[in-house]
Amino acid sequence: MPKRKSSAALAQPSPLLEMPLQAPTVENEPPPPKKRASARKVSPTKASMNPDKNANVLDAPEAFRASPDADTKDERMDLGALMDVDKEVKDKDKDDSVPSLVTNGDSDSPLSDISEMESPIKPKAPAVKAAEKGGGKAKAAPAPPDAKPAAPAKVKKEATKEPQFLDPEADGEEEADEEEIKEALSRPPPVNSDYLPLPWGGRRLGYACLNTYLRFSTPPVFSSRTCRIASILENRHPLRDPNEPPHATKNRPDRDQAASTRRGQEFVEQLCLANVRDIPKMLRWNDRYGIKFMRLSSEMFPFASHEEYGYKLAPFASEALAEAGKVAAELGHRLTTHPGQFTQLGSPRKPVIDNALRDLDYHAELLSLLKLPPQQDRDAVMVLHLGGVFGDKAATLDRFRHNYAALPQAVKDRLVLENDDVSWSVHDLLPVCEDLNIPLVLDYHHHNIIFDADQIREGTRDIMDLYPRILATWKRKNITPKMHYSEPCPDAITGRQRRKHSPRVATLPPVPEGVDLMIEAKDKEQAVFELMRTFKLPGYDLLNDIVPHVRKDENRAPKTPKKQKTPKKKTKPTKTEDDDEAEDEEDEPAPEVVIPIPDEELGMGGPDGRVYWPPGQEHWLRPVKRVVAPKKTKGPPGKELDEKGRIITPAMKRKRAAAEAEAGAEAEGEGEGGAEGAAEDGAGYEATSGAPTPASSPKPSKAKGRGKAAKEAEAEGLRLAKEVEADVDAAAATGAIPKGNAKGKSKGKANMKQEKEEENAAQDAPPPAPEASRRRSRGKKVDYKEEEE
Repeated sequence: MPKRKSSAALAQPSPLLEMPLQAPTVENEPPPPKKRASARKVSPTKASMNPDKNANVLDAPEAFRASPDADTKDERMDLGALMDVDKEVKDKDKDDSVPSLVTNGDSDSPLSDISEMESPIKPKAPAVKAAEKGGGKAKAAPAPPDAKPAAPAKVKKEATKEPQFLDPEADGEEEADEEEIKEALSRPPPVNSDYLPLPWGGRRLGYACLNTYLRFSTPPVFSSRTCRIASILENRHPLRDPNEPPHATKNRPDRDQAASTRRGQEFVEQLCLANVRDIPKMLRWNDRYGIKFMRLSSEMFPFASHEEYGYKLAPFASEALAEAGKVAAELGHRLTTHPGQFTQLGSPRKPVIDNALRDLDYHAELLSLLKLPPQQDRDAVMVLHLGGVFGDKAATLDRFRHNYAALPQAVKDRLVLENDDVSWSVHDLLPVCEDLNIPLVLDYHHHNIIFDADQIREGTRDIMDLYPRILATWKRKNITPKMHYSEPCPDAITGRQRRKHSPRVATLPPVPEGVDLMIEAKDKEQAVFELMRTFKLPGYDLLNDIVPHVRKDENRAPKTPKKQKTPKKKTKPTKTEDDDEAEDEEDEPAPEVVIPIPDEELGMGGPDGRVYWPPGQEHWLRPVKRVVAPKKTKGPPGKELDEKGRIITPAMKRKRAAAEAEAGAEAEGEGEGGAEGAAEDGAGYEATSGAPTPASSPKPSKAKGRGKAAKEAEAEGLRLAKEVEADVDAAAATGAIPKGNAKGKSKGKANMKQEKEEENAAQDAPPPAPEASRRRSRGKKVDYKEEEE
C-alpha cells in the first residue's frame, strides 16, 4: 500500500511547469493518412528487409523465400492459325530494335520501398492509385503554393505480431478497407478463353519442391532440410562423446573445446547430402503416377550462396547430384529452379547485386552437376523475377541490362524471366526479353493481377494474342517453353488478397501445344492429381484414395499379442515334463507374420496406389492422434456424482425435483398462489392439544397444479398458519415463551439457518412423534406441552 504524502508536502502547490502542455495545432491541418491494406510502403515499425541490416533475411528458417515453382502438363492446341514461331524468330533476327512499351510509374512492390535503400533516382510527386494495378493511375492534384506544410502524421504502434515476411503470401490475409473492396469489385470482369486443351497436348505437368505424401511417410522423404547459422557455429565444436551419435540433449557439441571451421562445414554437408539423396526417390514416385516435371528446392544446400558461410557444391555433392541427374535422364523428367525473391539484378544497391550474382552462380552449379543430356540440360532453367522498380522502371531496366551483360555465360544460358503480381507485367518484360534473348515465363495468375489495361484485358483470352512472341523467346534458344498456372483463394477480392494461391486449381488454362505447365498450389502433387481426375488426363487411373491414418507401404514393428492368463485350478495333478512343454507352447501366442517391404517400395503407395487425399484432408497422412480422456472420479459405493464430481445428496435430489416441478408449472402459464407461503409458515407445526408443536416432517413439495385440490390445500395452509400464529401469541402473552422467540411466529430468525441445516440432515430419518418434538431457542430446550400444563 503506498504511503500517504505528508501534510507539508500536500500544502505546497505543485508548480505550473509540471502540467503537460498540448502541442499547438496548425490551422487546416489535414487528417493523418488512412492506412490501406493495398499500400506497399514499409512502415518504419516493421522489420527491415535489408540483408545487411536484418540477419533473418539470411538465416534459413526465417529467410525470404520465393514462392515454389510449379509445372503442369498442357493440353494440345493448334496454333497454326495464330502464329508462326519460325517467322517470329526470323523477323527478330532482321530487326533487333524493339520499341519499348515500358512506362514510368511508381511501384507498390514491397521490395522497392525498403527504408534502408537509397535510390539514386529523384522521387517524383506522390501519385494516388486509381485502379487495382490493372488500369491507369490518377495523379494527386498539386498543393497550392500558399498552403502550409502538413504536420507529420504520427505512426500508431501496433501490437507485435509474427512477422509476415516469413510467408511470401501471408499479406493476402490482411483485411482491406471498404474503399479498396469497392474499388476491386468495380473492376471490369475478366475475359477468359473458352478453349480447353483437351485431349491433353501439353508435354508435362509438374509441381514445386515438396511432395506432401512422401514428406509424411516413414522415414520422411524431402529435399529442403535446412539449419541456422547458429547451428553451424555450434557444430564447429566436437561432441561431448565422440564415440556416440549426436543427440539433441544427451550428446551435444561441447562449447568448452576448441572449434574447427571444417567440422562445422561437415555438419552442413551431411545435411545437403541427405537432401540430394532423396531426389531419386521423389523422381521415381512422380514417374509412377504420371508426373514428369518438378522444381528443385533452393534450400537443398543451406547458405551455399552466403557471403561468409557460403561454399561450393563440388566435390562433396558431385556424385550424389550426378546420381539424381541419371535418374531424371532415364525417366525423361524436367528439373528447374527458382531463386529467391531477393535475387534482383535491377537493384540500385551494390550489396544486393553481389548477393544476386552469388545466388545465380550457386543455382547454375547445382543444375550443371546433374549431368543431364543436352536437351534436358537446356530445359533446366532458373526462373527469376525482376524485383522492385525502385521509383523508376526505366532506370531499373537499364541497371538490369547492365548487370545481365556481366553475368557468366553458364548463368545466361539458364536464366529466364517471369512476370510477377506486384510490379512487372508481360508488356513490361516482353520487350526486354526479346532484346536480351531471354525466354519469358508466362504466369497466368500473375497476369490477372498485373497487366497493362491500355493494351489488354484481364483474363486468358487477350493474352493468347501474345503467344507467338512469348514462344519465340524460347524457340531462339531451343528450350522447351514452360508456363505457370495457379488460382486465387475463393474469398479473395482485392489484388493484394488475390496473390495468395489456392490449395488446388479447378481448370486448365489455354496452354499451347508442347508447353510444360507448372501448377503452383499449396497442395503440391495433389493439385496435379486433382486435374488428372477432373479431366481424365494420362495417369488418372493410377490414383486411389488413401485410407485415413493408415499406411500400407511402410515397415512397422509387429505388435506382439498379450499372453492370456490361464485360470488357476483348484486341484493340481501331477505333470510330466512333456505336459509342461506342451502347455508352454500353447500359452505362447504365435508371432504376427510381417513381410518386410523392400526399400525401393517404401512410401510408394502400395500395390493399390493409395496416394490421393481429398481436399482439406491432409491430416489423413498422419497417424491418429491419441486423445487421453480425463479420468472420471468414482464416488463411494451406491452414491451418484454430478457433473462437478460432487456426491448427489437426497436434499439435492429434492431441490432439483422441486425446480423441475416449478419450471413445469410456469411453462403451463399457471401461478403458484399463496399455497407455498402458507405451507412454509404453517406446515412445520401441528396443533396438538391446542398448543403449537414443531413438526419434524420434511418440507412439503410445491403445488403442481391449480385445481380443486390445490385450492383446498391453500385454504388449509392459511387456516393452520392463523392457528399457529394465535397460539404463539397467546403463549408469549402468558410468559410461557420469551417475546424474542415469538417474533418469528413459526421460526426464530436467529436460528432459521441452524434449523434449516438440521432439517436437511434429518430428511432421510423417519419423522419422530409429535410429542417428542423439540425446538431450540437461544441454547434452551422448550417443551411446549409441559409449559402449557
